[in-house]
Amino acid sequence: MRLAIFDLDNTLLAGDSDHSWGEFLVEQGAVDAERYRRENDRFHEEYNNGTLDIDAYLRFALAPLAEHRPEQLNAWHKQFMASRIEPMILPRGEELLAEHRARGDHLLIITATNRFVTGPIAERLGVEDLIAIEPERIDGRYTGRVSGIPSFREGKITRLEQWLAETGHSLEGAWFYSDSQNDLPLLERVDHPVAVDPDPVLETTARDRNWRIITLRNR
Repeated sequence: MRLAIFDLDNTLLAGDSDHSWGEFLVEQGAVDAERYRRENDRFHEEYNNGTLDIDAYLRFALAPLAEHRPEQLNAWHKQFMASRIEPMILPRGEELLAEHRARGDHLLIITATNRFVTGPIAERLGVEDLIAIEPERIDGRYTGRVSGIPSFREGKITRLEQWLAETGHSLEGAWFYSDSQNDLPLLERVDHPVAVDPDPVLETTARDRNWRIITLRNR
């Protein structure tokens, strides 16, 4: 059984769920609006430019999880799914997932967005296996810290290798779909790298290396 691995934000989704969650928190009055929006936009730009300090970003992004009760966070997330995520879900992305299921491939989403945000999205897409940044929890409350290695850049490889060892899957014949230059380390490791609506750096690299380039945005 071959693996079909998918990035999430701007690959299966027409947008960034992590950045959108930050905007949603601003709308709910859950954070200091001006400061949070400014920092959220700055970190998002750094991610797109390939210059993100993941540790600094996670201190920022996970802080609201520690500041609010789980019940409130879960209620907000249900609203977030309906108002923000459903419009982002790409029909052609769902079709691509279905094609790999029909081939008998094993589906896996791997993302640099945290599991609180992305777990329900993976479930909505019908993908059982998810590798995401793990927010630490103690006694049922988020602490604002990360548990384990963040699944970002080379960290995606480390976390994937851990998952492979635990599950018995292998990368032989594996596919990986991503939009981002930040995923070049993992794209270089698979037999079938696919650039999906790629950023300029990834598009140039994909063309230089004869990787497949596809769009899930337009018919």
